[in-house]
Amino acid sequence: MNGAEIYKRLVEAIEDRTLKPGDRLREADLAETFGVSRTPIREGLKRLEAQGLAVHEPNRGMVIPTLDHGQISEVYYMREVLEGTAARLAAQHASNAEIEILQDLVEADRQRIADEASLVRSNREFHRRLYLASHNRYLVGLIDHLRLSMILMAGTTLDTPERRETAVEEHAAIVRAIAERDSDAAETLARRHIERAEKTRLKKS
Repeated sequence: MNGAEIYKRLVEAIEDRTLKPGDRLREADLAETFGVSRTPIREGLKRLEAQGLAVHEPNRGMVIPTLDHGQISEVYYMREVLEGTAARLAAQHASNAEIEILQDLVEADRQRIADEASLVRSNREFHRRLYLASHNRYLVGLIDHLRLSMILMAGTTLDTPERRETAVEEHAAIVRAIAERDSDAAETLARRHIERAEKTRLKKS
């Protein structure tokens, strides 16, 4: 594996919580885990640091950072702006096939309310499909970069059946607005969805 592949594996490990905020990233340990020399590990860690997913701390070395209350609010503010814009653009540019995919995801998610892990995975897919439906590659790139900061947040906002059900219905409302080509409503509903997710998140921090 080269440095780029190590970086990808490290991001996946943070996302699935194999590596958690606060954990140390020791080159020797990672080299043993991945079965490679320290060179690609070093390259992967440099890229991780450049993306804000690793920082140097005195006496500890490289660690995965923990976002504070203010940073969480900043991330959600940007997410609200970007995802609201994505929903607006999707209402203008999404193909009928893309809208049908979003509708199918919502219907499937209504059957997943009791399965938190499954719904969390599907939730990521719904948002990914929404971004792609905007047909704006630069917006998608910005959201992808912001997503890296999101994986530093502990847990999920979908850890109660009530919030899971509400979130799915919020998705349904966004998709209805997109299908009706109502860009104002799509943006407003998407922003409201992220705002409610932020409130849930901040209660945990």
